[in-house]
Amino acid sequence: MTETMQRWTLDAVGRDHLALTRAPIPEPGPGEVLVKVAAVSLNYRDKLVIDGAMPLPLAFPFTPASDLAGSVVALGEGAKRFEPGQRVISTFEAGWIDGAPEGTARNPPYRTLGGIHPGVLAEYVAFPEDWLALAPASLDDAEASTLPVAGLTAWSALVEYGRLRAGQTVLLQGTGGVSLFALQIAKAHGAEVIVTSSSPDKLARARALGADHGIHRRDDGWVAAVHELTADHGADHILEMAGGANLGRSVEAVAVQGRISVIGVFEGFAFSGPMGPLLRKQPVIQGISVGHRRALEDFVLAVDRVGLKPVIDRRYGFAELPAALDHLDRGPFGKIVVTLDG
Repeated sequence: MTETMQRWTLDAVGRDHLALTRAPIPEPGPGEVLVKVAAVSLNYRDKLVIDGAMPLPLAFPFTPASDLAGSVVALGEGAKRFEPGQRVISTFEAGWIDGAPEGTARNPPYRTLGGIHPGVLAEYVAFPEDWLALAPASLDDAEASTLPVAGLTAWSALVEYGRLRAGQTVLLQGTGGVSLFALQIAKAHGAEVIVTSSSPDKLARARALGADHGIHRRDDGWVAAVHELTADHGADHILEMAGGANLGRSVEAVAVQGRISVIGVFEGFAFSGPMGPLLRKQPVIQGISVGHRRALEDFVLAVDRVGLKPVIDRRYGFAELPAALDHLDRGPFGKIVVTLDG
């Protein structure tokens, strides 16, 4: 093992401050494990952090991104959850094991990798062993790296909190990583799936993955299309990916006592909606902040059991991070992954 490693760092927010640098390979401290990173999955949130659109108290030089898959290569004193050679994935909300996360009404929980804590775009990372979970045996490293945020977010919305049942209707907005994970999870549970997108090509690809219906998202016409497809019942589960005023349209599309999982902020962090349908339909509207480690471990077991395969739009080499971020800007079909294994 060489004494130094490569890592991507920011010395200030903004993509022009992103550079590939060298640093000493970290030593695992007490209770920590040293992981050789094999793949890093990118999320829209990573773009916000790098561009400075998500104001966080970053400590520079800062390494971005949160989702890794790799192998344990060394253990710190007292670390015993893993053995050298085992494949692991990261957890997004560091230290959230199960139950409710720690936080208050004034200071909600947000102790995340690639945000409050340093990220994973490095050849090696040393993290507390509680921040990691075993990788699924059925996926390669690039596929496994997509689970910590996109996969777990979809699982939390539909299964952990949503208690999805066969025969229910799930509405997915867009064809990004979360939506395509949710598509596969919903079909595995026997649900009917509707996908919206502004791209006919992406709708066709979603149907090929098992979507029952595709709606071309134009203005507000998608709500009426949902009503028609469901014989006015509405969608039992909606994954709200846009935020902003679009949440109001989801309230109009949801079934009576249905569920809206608020995940994305593409149309802004402020939200609004009509009070009449909200009061009369009595839906559950729940913010989804990815999920805890126990739910991720449940999801890993399900992935291996049902043979779920993450949809990766493209894999980039480690030095190609700027091109990978440009692809993220354009809106991928599924996930973008940066690989470190050559």
